[in-house]
Amino acid sequence: MADTHDPLLPRVLEVLVVDDHPVVRGGLTALLRTIEGIHPVGEAGDGEAAVAEALAHRPDVVLMDVRMPGLDGVEATRRIRAALPDTRVLVLTMYDDDATVFTAMQAGASGYLLKDAEQGDIVRALRAVAAGEVIFAPGVAAHVLGYFAAPPVPRNQPGDATYPFPELTERERVILDLLAQGQRTSAIAQQLYLSPKTVSNHLTSIFAKLQVAGRAEAIVRAREGGLGGRP
Repeated sequence: MADTHDPLLPRVLEVLVVDDHPVVRGGLTALLRTIEGIHPVGEAGDGEAAVAEALAHRPDVVLMDVRMPGLDGVEATRRIRAALPDTRVLVLTMYDDDATVFTAMQAGASGYLLKDAEQGDIVRALRAVAAGEVIFAPGVAAHVLGYFAAPPVPRNQPGDATYPFPELTERERVILDLLAQGQRTSAIAQQLYLSPKTVSNHLTSIFAKLQVAGRAEAIVRAREGGLGGRP
């Protein structure tokens, strides 16, 4: 992303496209090639490749899918933003649940769109996040506004089972809840569209934050905190 352009000419926006579906990825790349002032510099089909391509090309914006095999888009976003703070990430996904939205934003995403967005909306969002703005799809914005408009719920209070373990991220809390239900790593991974390795990494972080020795002790702590109830 070296700024070597002529200052008298419009700046070309360099974009990395990340999606695990080749047809979607190719379609997005083809679309961006038709837009004046935007240049797709590469593609990636999973999080690991996204990080590698971002480091290689240093794009202005990464157009990032969330749920992919191997390293997911949230962790890829976190790594890219840590290594390349000037590179923005615009999430483009079909998932608009609160946990996915907030974990993506916590990881450093500057925008969150759904895959039913119009082509013009995607292009405008790419340019907006590149300029330092934060962009949400209308439905996602409602989630975010609702969250901040809701009265604050006291955390870490005796007997409070609604928001136990405030030291955990939302994703970690979901994984701990599933663990407390007796689910194995592979089942948790399948349910959350993560790789077993990613779930194992989250479990390691959970054990460290809760200061427990392993799964059995974590399950006990989780159930004492009100997690593990089956739907």
